[in-house]
Amino acid sequence: MTAPAPAPDPAPGPVPGYAFDNDSVHAAEQHGCLAAAYDPATTARLERTGVGPGWRCLEVGAGQGSVAAWLARRVAPSGRVVATDIKPGRIPAVPGLVVLRHDIVRDPVPEGAYDLVHARLVLSHLPERRAVLARLLRSLRPGGWLQVDEFDAAHHAALLPADPAARDLYTRFQRAKADVLRAAGGDPEWGRHAAADMCDAGFTEVDPLPRVELWDAGSAGARLQAHHTRHLRDRLVAVGMTDEELARVRLLLADPAFRASSCVFYTVQGRRPAA
Repeated sequence: MTAPAPAPDPAPGPVPGYAFDNDSVHAAEQHGCLAAAYDPATTARLERTGVGPGWRCLEVGAGQGSVAAWLARRVAPSGRVVATDIKPGRIPAVPGLVVLRHDIVRDPVPEGAYDLVHARLVLSHLPERRAVLARLLRSLRPGGWLQVDEFDAAHHAALLPADPAARDLYTRFQRAKADVLRAAGGDPEWGRHAAADMCDAGFTEVDPLPRVELWDAGSAGARLQAHHTRHLRDRLVAVGMTDEELARVRLLLADPAFRASSCVFYTVQGRRPAA
């Protein structure tokens, strides 16, 4: 009897438990929107740590590496930045930047190795986020800095147009996206809890800074929302949205009259105790 042929290897898919896939055809657009919308706020806050030549830095979940590259330029010529991601293929080659494939939940992290650790929109996706905070505390030298940048996506409101049906559709879309992130193990509202969790993990001088802005049709934030209708399409449909509704969301976001309050973007800093 002829043995059955082995089953083919499964096609590559998204990282289990993570709603966004760095190998997706949509990933470059996602990272571009994030960089345009949030790099200025992220780097302005990082600059306040005093990061400069000779510092050793860790960028967790670096994505396409825009912040890691900024850090590498800041610490040159004598410093070093380690940029990690589960799928690090989009991080560019930059002098002073070391790229590692790394899972911050499971893979080893050197202790007392870094002056600064940064993670943007990473920990909210991890059910183990509090344990990761403890690991990041130990990775810092005494007095070293951690900065986490996270959303509180509970805050979202379509302000214009005045059409109630359009506002209701936008609210449904935001709620469906939150359901998708929760189903993947994330907490889309964790930004508001990040400071308290950092205190519980042992960080000192914890300082949260919230940022809210206006989104209109030309903003990077609105482009990011439209991107989510494509990148998360299968997951959004699975929680009840239709392709016709997602198309209407994109039209709404492109309407010159569209105005919405952004979700809250928190940059939270804290330090490992010096003693």
